[in-house]
Amino acid sequence: MRSLKVRFALLLGSIALVVVLAAAGVLAAIGAAERTIDRTLAAQGRLELLAELSGRMTQFGMAAVETIGNPDLAPEAMGIARSNVDRALTTVDEALSRSVAGSDDPLDRMQYALRSRPMAQLRAARVILDRQVSQIVRETDSEKRQNSIKGALNGFGAMTGQPLSFLIEAERRSMVLGSDAARELSRRLRIAAALAVLDALGLVVLLWRSITRPTLARIEAVRRAAGAIGGGKLDTRLSVATRDELGLLVANVNRMAARLSRREGRVAADRAALEDTVEARTADLRAANARLEAVDRSRRRFFADVSHELRTPLTVILGECDLAARAGPRITDHAPAFATIRKRAMRLKLRVEDLLRVARSESGEIELDRRALGLAPVLAEAVDNLASEAARRRVALTFEPGARDLEVLADREWMRQVVESLIDNALRHATGLTRVVVALSGGGAAPARITVTDDGPGFGDREQTLFERFRRGDRPAEMGFGIGLALARWLIEQHDGTIRLGAGEDGHGARVTLDLPPLDLTVEGDDAASRDDRRMRKDDAA
Repeated sequence: MRSLKVRFALLLGSIALVVVLAAAGVLAAIGAAERTIDRTLAAQGRLELLAELSGRMTQFGMAAVETIGNPDLAPEAMGIARSNVDRALTTVDEALSRSVAGSDDPLDRMQYALRSRPMAQLRAARVILDRQVSQIVRETDSEKRQNSIKGALNGFGAMTGQPLSFLIEAERRSMVLGSDAARELSRRLRIAAALAVLDALGLVVLLWRSITRPTLARIEAVRRAAGAIGGGKLDTRLSVATRDELGLLVANVNRMAARLSRREGRVAADRAALEDTVEARTADLRAANARLEAVDRSRRRFFADVSHELRTPLTVILGECDLAARAGPRITDHAPAFATIRKRAMRLKLRVEDLLRVARSESGEIELDRRALGLAPVLAEAVDNLASEAARRRVALTFEPGARDLEVLADREWMRQVVESLIDNALRHATGLTRVVVALSGGGAAPARITVTDDGPGFGDREQTLFERFRRGDRPAEMGFGIGLALARWLIEQHDGTIRLGAGEDGHGARVTLDLPPLDLTVEGDDAASRDDRRMRKDDAA
């Protein structure tokens, strides 16, 4: 048998055969037991009917005595007793007929024939006694009636006693035989059950040794091999002893182990190459980080050095311009030239101060000098500083100061630089830009509002991400001097204000709105006193 299907089919067929034979034996035993029980119960029923018949016969004899002893009474008692006897005789005959109905056993028919004759004698005894009672009742002599009834009753007893005893004894023997047959059947069934159990155990042992145990042993070998392969022992191999389903499984396991072994070798080689690549890339990244750190340090040092180096000569230039302007009259009036030099130098100084602020903001060294100031001059200066850049880009840059100037408590230079940064962002990042408007509004209890509006494409879905630190626009090549929206928001919040991004007029363009709280004289006085205290402490320390 080279197929596990045939082996398991044989196993299941053997089990099914054993089950069928066991079921057939059980059914046969049940049938035999039912027949034995039916015979015994039928004999018991007939015995009870014979006992009832004996009682009816006795009642019939008593009725005959009463009828002869009192001839003037109505003969109803005699008739009732006669009917009871006939009914009992009929019931016994029917029970005897049922015992042989459908039976082909000659013993049953012989026993029925033996019981028929006593039953005929009982019927004859009832008829004879009935005739004798009829004759005795007509006798006029009471003594003769007494003698006649005694003789009739003696004859009736002689005729019924022996048949009844025979029938009762026969039924009793039938019950005894049924009980003996039941015990014999029980003994045979026990022997048959023991033999069936032994045969089933022998068959199970045979099937276990020939089919189940070899199959389980091979499955266990496959399980151990799979566990070893799963544990990393990829050189594990199984011997292919048969060509059945388990043999094919063993062959597949061997092929799987061989493929896994080859794949593990390739994975080990790839891992080594990957580790070398990662190590090389890590070294490159370290070197790049070191270079970036050096560049960043150089950049910071450059900002600081440039700021300090440029501020000193610019201060000298401005001083010389002031001295020349205050000097006596000359042949040539250089006042306009000096005014232009001063104006350009002041703008360059502002740029240098902006560079210094940016350098300090990147290092976290931001100090605010909050004072009471009017916003209109600050905004006008911011617009004037970027007017040339707007003209170069052909963008109309206008300032709308509003009805009156608004005073706030703020750092003048940082406020100017924030507004310049917003204008610079609009000029550099708005595609198709034609107009930028800086407006001042508010007053009274309402906050002072600064708006920078353009007619460009707007912010779109980037409104929230533009406030992120180090976030850059879509045109990173244009560097500019802006401080960025993240720093602008931080500065406005330090001034207790808010900054919002939104759309321009009619939903087109972009608008940046700065709201600053109006000037509170009490707060301004406190801040001035605090600054004076700090200045005095510095002078004392110096």
